[in-house]
Amino acid sequence: MKPKDGYRESENRELLELLMDEYGDSIKRLAYSYTKNWDMAEDITQEVFITCYIKLDGFREESSYKTWLYRITINKCKDLLKTKWLQNIVQIDKFMSYFKSHLTVEEEVVKKNEEEELAALIFELPLKYREIIILYYYDN
Repeated sequence: MKPKDGYRESENRELLELLMDEYGDSIKRLAYSYTKNWDMAEDITQEVFITCYIKLDGFREESSYKTWLYRITINKCKDLLKTKWLQNIVQIDKFMSYFKSHLTVEEEVVKKNEEEELAALIFELPLKYREIIILYYYDN
C-alpha cells in the first residue's frame, strides 16, 4: 500500500527513519539470533523496513511499533529458514567453522554436545515459549 499524497509520504518517511534509528540494531540482532549469519541478518533487516514502509498506512496501533517490527522480523526469519537453499548453506558453514576453531578436539566435542542438549531442550518447548526465551536472551 503506497501513501496517497506527498504529505503522507513525507510523514511516513520521517517515521520510517525514526523507526530505523530506534530499532535497526535490535532488528538485526534478532534476525541474527535466528539465522546465525550477519549477512542474512542485514538482508532481513532491510526487508523488514521495506515491508514496514509499504504497510505503514495499515498499521492499526494495536501494539507498539517495536512489537510489530519484531513480529515482521520473526516471520521473515522463519520463512528464510524454511528454504532448502539455506539449509545447504548452514551445513557448509558448520563444516567450515569446524576448521576455524581454536579449541581442542575434546573441547569442541564437549561444547557441541552441550549446545545440542540445550537446543534440544529448547526445541521441545511449545513455539510461544521458545520465542520468549530467544527474545529474552536476545533483547534482555
